[in-house]
Amino acid sequence: MSQMHILRAADYPRMPWKNGAGSTLEIARDQGNGLEGFGWRLSLADIGESGGFSAFNGYQRIITVLEGDGMQLRVDGALSRPLLAFDPFAFSGDSRVECRLLGAAIRDFNLIYSPQRFAARLQWLALERSQRVFSSATVMLLFSAAQALEVRLDDGRCALLGRYDCLWIERAVGLAELQLQVDVAGACALIELQPRR
Repeated sequence: MSQMHILRAADYPRMPWKNGAGSTLEIARDQGNGLEGFGWRLSLADIGESGGFSAFNGYQRIITVLEGDGMQLRVDGALSRPLLAFDPFAFSGDSRVECRLLGAAIRDFNLIYSPQRFAARLQWLALERSQRVFSSATVMLLFSAAQALEVRLDDGRCALLGRYDCLWIERAVGLAELQLQVDVAGACALIELQPRR
């Protein structure tokens, strides 16, 4: 039997950045307190001006612009492509990263995880009406960027997510089927995490 938790955007706690230059809304994490000790963490961040990113040594990061004109990153001296909405970009938490905004302030979505502790996959799904997805991961997180997203599990349980809400599912080994339904086209991120043995 799987465990299912609905996390509401209105309840996300605000935490300061490690470098003190801004703040983050923390969506979920597996364990730990503050900015240390977790195996994985999901968050939202508002970036109001160009500047440096905090270092997360020993972690991998995947960042996606949700709102705004986008940004471009310089990672260890190498310039990324322009990062626009729903175009994820991965980099090492050990890297020196500078952000240049392409226009006004942006909001972004972040997965930070320990590759020594978890195998991870993040994909953005463009939803028109309904879609089925299958996963064998023991930890799945569905983050809704749609105004309303209905998620139906293969055991019959159902969750309705608003914009920026998240569904956290933990389950036993085996293949799971999720049915996703929207009335108005939107997007959601499916994050699959598998603990390393």
